[in-house]
Amino acid sequence: MSAPASDLDAGVFLRHGGRLAAAKEAFPDAPAPWLDLSTGINPRAYPAPRATPDALRRLPDPEEVRALEAAAARAFGVDPDRVVATPGTEAALRVLPRILGARSVAIVSPTYGGHAEAWRLAGAKVKAIAADQIAASAAEAVVLVNPNNPDGAIVSAPNLADRWLIVDEAFVETAPQLSAAAAAGPRTVVLRSFGKFYGLPGVRLGFVIAEPGLAARIGAQFGDWPVGAEAIAAGLAAYADEGWRERTRLRLARDAARLDALLVASGFAVLGGTSLFRLAAAPDAGRRFAELARCGVLTRPFPDQPTWLRFGLPKPKDWPRLKAALESSRR
Repeated sequence: MSAPASDLDAGVFLRHGGRLAAAKEAFPDAPAPWLDLSTGINPRAYPAPRATPDALRRLPDPEEVRALEAAAARAFGVDPDRVVATPGTEAALRVLPRILGARSVAIVSPTYGGHAEAWRLAGAKVKAIAADQIAASAAEAVVLVNPNNPDGAIVSAPNLADRWLIVDEAFVETAPQLSAAAAAGPRTVVLRSFGKFYGLPGVRLGFVIAEPGLAARIGAQFGDWPVGAEAIAAGLAAYADEGWRERTRLRLARDAARLDALLVASGFAVLGGTSLFRLAAAPDAGRRFAELARCGVLTRPFPDQPTWLRFGLPKPKDWPRLKAALESSRR
C-alpha cells in the first residue's frame, strides 16, 4: 500500500532528487518503469564514446587529465592553468571549505543545500542571505549559485576583492553568457558541472576554475587520478562538440516552454527555473507529489517550501505519460 501524503514531509525525498529506490519502497504499487523528473538532468544525453578496454585496464595518465582540462577550458573560455578536473562538482564543493579556510560563510538562499552542509561540517558559521545582502555581509566567504537551483534566479557575480566568492555554475551550460569564469578575480572560485547539461551524471565529472596557484592546491586534494577513463573519454568528445551544445540549448528551451504549458494547464503556477528544470507551486503540492508518485512520476519537494515542486524534463516518449499523471494528480 502506498504511503499517504502526510507521511512524506520528513521523507528522504526532501534531501535532493534521484531517490528512486526510496520512491519504489514508499509507492510499491506505482507502475514501472518510474519516470524520474526529480533531478535537473538533460533527458537526451550526449552520445559520448566509451573508454577503450586498454584505458580501463590502466590508471589514467596525468597528461590525459590535462588534455581534458584543456578541452574544458576552451569550452569555458578560460586559461587551462585555471581549470581543475574533479569527480563531480559535489566532491569539489566539499573540499573548498577546508582549502579556503573561511570561518564564516554567507550563502545566497534558498539554494542547493550541499553548500551549507559542507561549510557546517568544516566548522564554519553559516548564514543564509538574500542576493541584495551580499555587499553588506561580513562573512569571509560568499556562495552564489547562478543560475540558482531551484528557482533559476540570476545574480550578477559581485567583485569581492577582500573575501572569497564561490560561484556554483552547475546549470550555466544552458545560458553560458551568464558565466563568471572568464572575468573571475583572484579570490573567486567557479564550479562547473558536466553531467547535468550533457545528461551523463553517472560519469562523475566536474571542474573548478580558480587562479592558477589555488587551482593547483585544489587539484592536489584529488591526486594524480581525479577522474576515470570514462570521464576522460566523454569529456574530451563533448567539450569539443560545439554544434551539439548549440542544438541542445535550443531544444531544451523549447522543451522547458512545453513543460511550463503542461504545468499551468494542470493548475500549477510556474515560479521559474532553467531550461533543465522548472519550479512550480500549488497549495496542495504535498498531495500532488504523492499522487504523481502513485502514477510512477517522481518530482522534487522542498522541506521549507511545502507548496513547491520541481520538475525535470521528460524524454520524448514520456510527455504523454507526464500529461496524464498531471491531470490525474489534479483531481
